[in-house]
Amino acid sequence: MSAGRLLSVLLLLQSRGRVSARAIADELNVSVRTAYRDLARLQSSGFPVYAEPGRGGGYRLLDGYRTRLTGMSEGEARALFFAGLPGPAADLGLAADVTAARLKLLAALPTGLREEASRVASVFHLDAPGWYRDPEQPPHLPLFVDAVLTRRAVDVRYRRWRAPQEVDRRLRPYGLVLKSGTWYAVAATERGTATYRVAQVLDAVLSDDRFDRPVDFDLGAYWASYLEDFHARRYTGTATIRLSPQGRRRLPDNVPPEVVRAVDSTAVPIGDRGWVEAVIPTEGTEHARGELLRLGGDVEVVAPPELRQAMAVTVETLARAYELP
Repeated sequence: MSAGRLLSVLLLLQSRGRVSARAIADELNVSVRTAYRDLARLQSSGFPVYAEPGRGGGYRLLDGYRTRLTGMSEGEARALFFAGLPGPAADLGLAADVTAARLKLLAALPTGLREEASRVASVFHLDAPGWYRDPEQPPHLPLFVDAVLTRRAVDVRYRRWRAPQEVDRRLRPYGLVLKSGTWYAVAATERGTATYRVAQVLDAVLSDDRFDRPVDFDLGAYWASYLEDFHARRYTGTATIRLSPQGRRRLPDNVPPEVVRAVDSTAVPIGDRGWVEAVIPTEGTEHARGELLRLGGDVEVVAPPELRQAMAVTVETLARAYELP
């Protein structure tokens, strides 16, 4: 039986007052039967745990009893920064440490502050992944957590989008970033500092090679610079389009925010039907065609000619497929 889990049960009783066995089981990710066994073990060890039968009952500590066993382990102290982020904490393998750290913090608070902290925690929830896709579950993420914290290099087999698609790399991870439900490793290589999508790591082995992270390296500043550079490389052209009022309303649900902002800043009214003409950034003809076709008849491409032609060819193909005149 885990002594750490018994302590968590004790702190849970101390921080919440009356708690059911089911609530204990859910909080600690164990079965209800295990929760009952843990409670019985605490009682047999001399802790003043008693049951309140009936509807709304549960288990509680004798009034006035408080334990001083609230010291945090190293893992729990690390996990403290993820106390409000249960999803990312679970991804990183820190779920148990986060639960224990949260319970110890609550147990150390005065009653009034403890109730307020619990109330606030109950009305906020973070769901990091974006809509319309399942969150990634990279199998090698815990290994990268270990590498970041112990400053050890990782030998990986990595799948990338350009040829050769599979490459071998030795990475020295400086940090991990969660972006819209996707984990990225920022790591030093022989080619310099780069960003790697952890889910694209096909195989990974923690090496004995240790490294020193540069004292002036700022993960947040690096990521901001990386995003700025990414967007600069992403949009290599522009297009002039016309949008109906309905098309403009549908825009945020069908194109990236950069395109929406471009429309808002460059839109010029044309005609008397509420249509506007605007200039938007594009990643290329094929990509722009795919995005703009989502708007159907509420968009018209004016320029460049190759994008207008690509749209026309697609519309003609669809007309033939549906046997329209």
